[in-house]
Amino acid sequence: MTTRLPFALPRLGLGTAPLGGLFEEVTEDDAAATLKAAAAEGITYFDTAPRYGHGLAEQRLGRLLGPAGITDPVISTKTGWLLRPRPDGSPGEVVTDWTERGIRASLESSLARLGRDSVDVLYLHDPDHYPEEVRRTAYPAVRRLRDEGLIRAIGFGMNHSAPLASYVTEFDVDVVLVAGRFSLLDHEALGTLLPLCAERGTAVVVGGVFNTGLLADPSPGAMFNYRPVPPEALARARRARELCEAHDVPLPAAALQFPFLHPAVTSVVVGCRSAAEVTANAAAARFPVPDELWERLAREGFVPSALLGAA
Repeated sequence: MTTRLPFALPRLGLGTAPLGGLFEEVTEDDAAATLKAAAAEGITYFDTAPRYGHGLAEQRLGRLLGPAGITDPVISTKTGWLLRPRPDGSPGEVVTDWTERGIRASLESSLARLGRDSVDVLYLHDPDHYPEEVRRTAYPAVRRLRDEGLIRAIGFGMNHSAPLASYVTEFDVDVVLVAGRFSLLDHEALGTLLPLCAERGTAVVVGGVFNTGLLADPSPGAMFNYRPVPPEALARARRARELCEAHDVPLPAAALQFPFLHPAVTSVVVGCRSAAEVTANAAAARFPVPDELWERLAREGFVPSALLGAA
């Protein structure tokens, strides 16, 4: 599919929320090892945001990409929220600000943390309940930032596909990042968002392909969409694993490659907190998944049958 993007996004990207301490702390040494492993695997796309660790994820990318040997990364970050530190300099609150001044201040702060003059993609981050603010100030602001060369592409990054589809319908959007809504366990994005993006040439980046870890390791202690896994979701994930194992395919390989069955999907970003996770996810992205497995998964509802043969 031909997209509006003026450049090609790599197929596999590293999500950096874990490097900001999502769910558990990651040491500086582990963060450095994670990025070195990404370099070894040829990963050059990194998705981040000011809200990831109150700026820590961006700071670590700024400090550690160069020493890891990654000299020409593709970076996406996000805006719409400002970090307000306490007087002692420690992390404080995160507040929404969709004004042009707020959008610019957010990007300028991100660039300072990243140690860069520009980024490749700037997403408006989770504007679910702010359509009027997006319409009046936020979207015009990111358009101007793109015209000024501070960013190369603009988009929206959200966890829900319906508002994303509304924004793609209303605005000229280069790319969207949809998290958790297009996976073996959740096909929400297929209803409107993905066909619309294919029609308009809007590139789609999919995050949350493991639904917060469940499809990486379907154990009773797993998280599912940022919450403890309910029994029915655990049972479905375990059934998917059984089907994959019958074809000698690891469940994470099918989960990571599933989004590419839709032609609008250009990239998948996977959060990693260690070198071992990077290596495992890169291997999952390369693992051969036979058509017979996709067909078997489709018969049990894990893969919409309309996708088979569509990509």
